[in-house]
Amino acid sequence: MNSMLYSVSALPARPLTVLTLLVTASLLGACASTPEAPPQLAVAEAAVQRANTPTTMADAPTQLRVATDKLAAARAAVMAGDTPRARMLSEQAEADARVAELHADSMRSGKAAKESEDAARALTEEVQRKPAR
Repeated sequence: MNSMLYSVSALPARPLTVLTLLVTASLLGACASTPEAPPQLAVAEAAVQRANTPTTMADAPTQLRVATDKLAAARAAVMAGDTPRARMLSEQAEADARVAELHADSMRSGKAAKESEDAARALTEEVQRKPAR
């Protein structure tokens, strides 16, 4: 039963050294567990947020979904500590968000052009129906 009792001499001779080592190990572990995101991730997040409008959702849903999915994959790569992949996916997400915006703009322009053509056609028909005085 005496073997189960601890004596004062069994304690570390330098408690401060042991404490310092424990704190250092904890800090190193904390640094290792929070991977650093590449700056491109913030740019991609801003681009996807800017593109994420009701109009873009309506006119370019596929392109917006591709950008959003790549942004999510970039975030996952950051959490996995794969910075090169996170950087590449962030750049792609930014480009895809811009594609979504441009596609939506193109769709709106096409609709406006068609409306203008229809209005011009209706006006031409109206002018041709009226007899000359």
